[in-house]
Amino acid sequence: MSDDTNVPNHDVPNRSRNRMLLVLLFVMFFGSMLVAGLLRFSGWRPAGSKNVGELLEPPGDVRALSPKLHGGGEYVWKAGERTWRIVVAPPADCGTECTTLAREIDTVWQLFGKDADDVHVLWLCPTDACAWPAGAPRPGTLKLLAPNAQLRAGLPRVDEVAVKDVANARGVPAYVIDPYGFVILRYAPGFDPSGLRTDVARLVKLK
Repeated sequence: MSDDTNVPNHDVPNRSRNRMLLVLLFVMFFGSMLVAGLLRFSGWRPAGSKNVGELLEPPGDVRALSPKLHGGGEYVWKAGERTWRIVVAPPADCGTECTTLAREIDTVWQLFGKDADDVHVLWLCPTDACAWPAGAPRPGTLKLLAPNAQLRAGLPRVDEVAVKDVANARGVPAYVIDPYGFVILRYAPGFDPSGLRTDVARLVKLK
């Protein structure tokens, strides 16, 4: 009388090894998914994928606005053009800090090289008597926008630090607006312009 299996004894180790491989594959696959999920919900991301600016959640929504250009005409968000925007909304009493920031923004814009035309620089005027800071070079895509309370209100905490930190030499934040009209990134007053360049350069490559 034979035993209840007809499998040769030498196949038993093979079956055990196959089961062990299946268990290991299961653990590796679902274990990696579990770890990735935990890291995602904890806010961790690889250093190379982290943005320098503050990611706004939820983002500001200015899609419905059609800001007036200083001097006439409208500035319209055109999603099909895949244009990114760097936005600055200085206070009415902005002085040397605006000149410094304007120079830095121009340097950032020039460093985009062949992609510079895909990045508009929007300077939201605080009053009708508005001009790009004297002595600062002008980015080729610079747009001076007429005063617009709704657009300014759509830039999260635009006046917050300027009010609280009067001693800051550059009390003006900057923002990034995506091609669709969402305000997605904020840079606090005194930000490092190289971080702005890194973030926007990465975004432009997504087109």
